[in-house]
Amino acid sequence: MNNNLTKLYFPFLTAKITIESMTKGSITKNLILFAIPLFFGQLLQQLYNVVDSVVVGNVLGKEALAAVSTTGSLIFLMVGFINGLFMGSSVIIGKRYGAGDERGVSIAAHTGITFAIIMGIVMTVWGYFFTPVLLSWMGTPSDVMPNSVLYFKIYFLGGLGNIMYSACCGVFQAMGDSRHPLYYLAVSTVINTVLDIYFVKYTPLGIAGAALATIIAQFISAILAFVKLTRVDGPHRIFIRQLRMDGPTIKKELMMGFPTGIQNSVIAIGNVVVQSNINAFGAAAMAGCGSYFKLEGFVFLPITCMCMALTTFVSQNLGAGESDRVKKGNVIGCIIAVGCAELIGVIVYLFAPTLLRMFSSEAEVLAIGATQARTESLFFCLLSLSHCLAGIYRGAGKTTVPMIVMLSSWCLLRITYITIIVRIIPVVNVIFWAYPLTWSVSTIIFIIYYFKGHWLKIGSN
Repeated sequence: MNNNLTKLYFPFLTAKITIESMTKGSITKNLILFAIPLFFGQLLQQLYNVVDSVVVGNVLGKEALAAVSTTGSLIFLMVGFINGLFMGSSVIIGKRYGAGDERGVSIAAHTGITFAIIMGIVMTVWGYFFTPVLLSWMGTPSDVMPNSVLYFKIYFLGGLGNIMYSACCGVFQAMGDSRHPLYYLAVSTVINTVLDIYFVKYTPLGIAGAALATIIAQFISAILAFVKLTRVDGPHRIFIRQLRMDGPTIKKELMMGFPTGIQNSVIAIGNVVVQSNINAFGAAAMAGCGSYFKLEGFVFLPITCMCMALTTFVSQNLGAGESDRVKKGNVIGCIIAVGCAELIGVIVYLFAPTLLRMFSSEAEVLAIGATQARTESLFFCLLSLSHCLAGIYRGAGKTTVPMIVMLSSWCLLRITYITIIVRIIPVVNVIFWAYPLTWSVSTIIFIIYYFKGHWLKIGSN
């Protein structure tokens, strides 16, 4: 592409952004400045994800909204595992950058991107062909199944774009650059919104149009991010001819990322089990709970972003040998995240019906969604602290700890509770209490491990 045309039409591809090391300067300022672009990026990501539900729910109705909602757990099952694997790449890049190892950063970045291309193709093929089987395992109702299968198959045709965007963003963020991913996501969100409305409302594509809009936008964001990585000034610059996997590096990345990938997948399997129990209560419950989960992801953004900032902060500072700075940053980050979480929880509790109305205006759907919101929202502080501590341990390379804790509490305990209690008290409200219960357990375990201090041991990367 002509460079002058690139500057004219896509200035964010050529704009220079100074990479900020998080090993120096004000801790609070570093965390907040890194988290702000992440917040807006995640906000756009949630808008991106929510658009399908808003457009489909309001144009095509309750059954179509239920079809989109029921695919959420399965999408996280697929994407969560692969994105978890990339966590190892991001942590290694961050540590090597903090230690001043530029060649090591380059090797890790090329290895991670190459791996993303391979896994993106694998996810596309696997997700497309196994869709009907997965949805049937979930007990998806027959009236919802055709639309769910159609949406899910088309969605996974964009698997390569989804994975490539996540991998490229992981490289930027590991280097302390949280702004470029924001730019690319902004472009793709606008495209997704416009195409969603056009395809669903003004063409006969229906729910297939919503999925098609999503994959087009995913590929655009992935292309923009990848092109920028081939033009940046820094050790993380990607050279297409150097795209290959370095044996020792991919081994370290997988050893570090595999526990997070397994954690995401098993938690997703737990969520699939939860979704299966919700499905048993019918389309209204599916739509109501699906709407709440969309809302939760939307309002929980500030907390998620601070957790991501903590991971980068910890990895860079441990790479630089700054353990005291790590401890101070952890306290500051957790206080900010937990405070924001409880404030947001109160707002959600008070205004749940109004907030949920953007997804559906049907009284039964709103009632179920509002009940779930008011059951869980005041416990957001526990969810926030669990995420922050898990982010700290991942940044330190201790990815096995969050995996074990979250598998035992967010998966095994949650499934056991729901399986037993729903059969004793067969009402959907029982399912909602599984979340505060398991958040409490994980938080207690994470706090105990934190004060043991084992996570501070610095290993070689």
